[in-house]
Amino acid sequence: MANTQVRVQTGDFDAGAEIARLRAGNAAIGAVASFIGVARDRNDGTQVATLTLEHYPGMTERALEGICAQAAQRFDVIDLLVIHRVGQLQPLDQIVLVVVTSAHRGEAFAACQFVMDYLKTEAPFWKKEATPQGSRWVDARESDEAARTRWSAASE
Repeated sequence: MANTQVRVQTGDFDAGAEIARLRAGNAAIGAVASFIGVARDRNDGTQVATLTLEHYPGMTERALEGICAQAAQRFDVIDLLVIHRVGQLQPLDQIVLVVVTSAHRGEAFAACQFVMDYLKTEAPFWKKEATPQGSRWVDARESDEAARTRWSAASE
C-alpha cells in the first residue's frame, strides 16, 4: 500500500523540500513525478487580479484521500502527496502540488496525471476570480471532464 499524504492549507509549500522528504532514505524509489499548478493572470481572455479557492474542510481531504487511494490501487507507486492551497491567491502563487514516487517512471507519471485529472473534477473546491469586470465563479471545464473520463476508458 502506498504512503499517502494529503494537506489542504492556506500557506505556500516548498516543492523541493517536500520531494526531498519523500525520497529520504528510500532506495526503492527510482522515479519521482511531480506537478505544480500555478495561478495565472488571465483566464478565458480576461485579466485576473486574484483567485480565491474555497472548500469544505474534512470533506475535501477525504475526497483527495479517495483519489489517492484509487491511484494507489491502479498504479505501482510508493508515495502519493497532494498539497492544495485555499484562500486568496495572486497570479504566480502556487496552488497545488502532486508528487508521486515509484520504482519506475511510467507508473509515477501516470499516477501523477491520474491524480490531477481526478482532482480537477472530483475534489470539492470552488474558485472565484476577481476581474476588472467584477468577481465571477469559475465553471468546470469540459476539457477537465474529458481528461478524467479517459481513465475510465483505459481501464475497460
